[in-house]
Amino acid sequence: MQNTLRFRFRSVLLMLAWLTMYALVMPAQAGSGAAQSDGQHDFDWEIGTWKTELRRLAKPLSGSSEWVEYSGTSVIRKVLDGQANLVELRVEGPGGRIEGVSLRLYNPQARQWSLNYASVRNGAMTQPVYGSFREGRGEFFGQDSLDGRAILVRFVVSKVSNDSARFEQAYSVDGGRTWETNWVAVDARIKSSDPDSQ
Repeated sequence: MQNTLRFRFRSVLLMLAWLTMYALVMPAQAGSGAAQSDGQHDFDWEIGTWKTELRRLAKPLSGSSEWVEYSGTSVIRKVLDGQANLVELRVEGPGGRIEGVSLRLYNPQARQWSLNYASVRNGAMTQPVYGSFREGRGEFFGQDSLDGRAILVRFVVSKVSNDSARFEQAYSVDGGRTWETNWVAVDARIKSSDPDSQ
């Protein structure tokens, strides 16, 4: 019972920290009315097929610095007339295979995206992260748990060029004061058109 209450209290504190951080990250979304851009097309540049080089921290938040490397492809398709897109990730390396899908949904009222990931390993969706792009950089935040511990999640998407991109995921256990990066993917374009249109 005491552990359950402690977990709930920590979850509430993390959620408050997340909301505070979210309010600091999103002020550019709130102000400019008609001048504000429609974020529905923020991911259009990524539609196509990419070569993916991925590094993953083997044991996040454990103090370990062992990284595992993978290589493969990411295929991104528009769905729902562009108000969503679907990412199919297939990579493998010494640590085995990672196969998963990310459904990204755009909310036109909030002008934000939710990123929802599921691995074929367990068929379960992780908690979504929410956010938007500013000057070519997307920042997305959410709350999840790892080994029974409440955590904050930050996911950053950077368009390095028209043919390269970088994706980073990090966890925080102290309300966003410090972050540990645990997932870095670097993509290089193979095909630029929508895979379904070929």
